[in-house]
Amino acid sequence: MDTVSLVDKLTQVEERYEELERLLADPEVATDYNLVREYAQERAEIAELVETTRQFKSVSGELQDTRAMLDGELSDDMRALVEEEIEKLQEREEKLQHKLRLLLLPTDPDDQRNVIVEIRAGAGGDEAGLFAADLYRMYSRYAESQRWKTELLSSNVTGVGGFKEVIFEVQGTGAYSRLKHESGVHRVQRVPVTEASGRIHTSTATVAVLPEVDEVEVQIAPEDLRIDVFRSRGHGGQSVNTTDSAVRITHLPTGMVVSCQDERSQLQNKMRAMSILRARLYDMEQRKQTEEVEASRRSQVGSGERSEKVRTYNFPQNRVTDHRLHYTSHGLEGVLAGNLDDFIEQLITAEQAERLRVAGVA
Repeated sequence: MDTVSLVDKLTQVEERYEELERLLADPEVATDYNLVREYAQERAEIAELVETTRQFKSVSGELQDTRAMLDGELSDDMRALVEEEIEKLQEREEKLQHKLRLLLLPTDPDDQRNVIVEIRAGAGGDEAGLFAADLYRMYSRYAESQRWKTELLSSNVTGVGGFKEVIFEVQGTGAYSRLKHESGVHRVQRVPVTEASGRIHTSTATVAVLPEVDEVEVQIAPEDLRIDVFRSRGHGGQSVNTTDSAVRITHLPTGMVVSCQDERSQLQNKMRAMSILRARLYDMEQRKQTEEVEASRRSQVGSGERSEKVRTYNFPQNRVTDHRLHYTSHGLEGVLAGNLDDFIEQLITAEQAERLRVAGVA
């Protein structure tokens, strides 16, 4: 998209914004609640774009006027000041233009959703389970720093304090937009607490970040489900309670199985299992659509496939490396404490750059 096309597009958006302002002030529209909500939502969606457009036009106009000053008779000192001002205005204009290109990109409709995060121990036995627990704490602390709420949905613990699997929900505005690139294989290199000889082991855990969806968005026919109930089991296989409160749901068309046993109520376990199942089915359908549309290209920040190695946590060298960014941080302790913004911001920037390139507006 060249500068002329960009300006034309921005003019159209600004005209639509002004039209929406007039419509919302129309007494006849004001009596139609659904129409008011529709127009107000559309206005809110383009408000930042319009405000940035007006800033861009203002700076561009100021830049043009300042450049015109160079055509007049100026002292050397004044000319130097004008040239310095032009340089500042050009820099500001470029930043606003870049922001406008990003704002014109279609947004991911899932970005503002809550998420369901699934962490599973991979290769490495007990050490992989301990690493899965480390990742769970890392994301929980990051969510806390964002003032998001986390809720444990399901877990399968190991005897040494790790997780074979842990599934939890993160509730907060923009949770998916910040966490979606965390999907993939995470690798740890360290001396396990279970290793007597002091040798460094490599273990893995997989992370899946799924946007949470409701019943309206993913409808599941009752005849497509097989629901089994059983008694919850704790460490060593002993019963946690004396009622059949644990629930296992099998989605027959796909063979997908979800089990929940952490709640004492069978109904609560069923509701949580259904929430996880809906998220998985939605994610499966989204991936299918993405593969069909983007079969010929892959994002620079990685596909997010469960089999893709995304990050390595190396304890002996105190480093964390993101393999998609080719970026390394030497603050491993801080990262595991939830200080993920450095990685997340760079992943978002890389995604934006790729989307601009594909859209032809980079």
